[in-house]
Amino acid sequence: MTDENKIDAIGTADKVKLWVGVLAVAAGIAAYYLLGTQSSWLRWLYVVGGIAVGVLVVAFSRYGGEFRAFAVSARTELRKIVWPTRNETTMTTVVVFAFVAISGLFFWGLDLVLAWATRALTGQGG
Repeated sequence: MTDENKIDAIGTADKVKLWVGVLAVAAGIAAYYLLGTQSSWLRWLYVVGGIAVGVLVVAFSRYGGEFRAFAVSARTELRKIVWPTRNETTMTTVVVFAFVAISGLFFWGLDLVLAWATRALTGQGG
């Protein structure tokens, strides 16, 4: 078997695992509705079981490995975050509110000037 055939076989196996996982989740949801006469907790148990089986099957595929690698690197990146101090957060908030107030006053004044100019040029208004 050549390397290319091995890659195709692995890709096909992973796709089959993915579809089996999706079908397991769908079967759990379908069981919830089809077994409407059963008690509620039993119906929910089928849903949770379907999700558990689906996650378990997909976890052993290439997609599950890629997701685990993504989760590990995301956790590593989260550890690199430097959160601002309380003082930095307060100062940033004050600057944002000041900028919003100044911008509001500027645009209010601009609106008054443009309204006055429009009334002067068109002769309309009071």
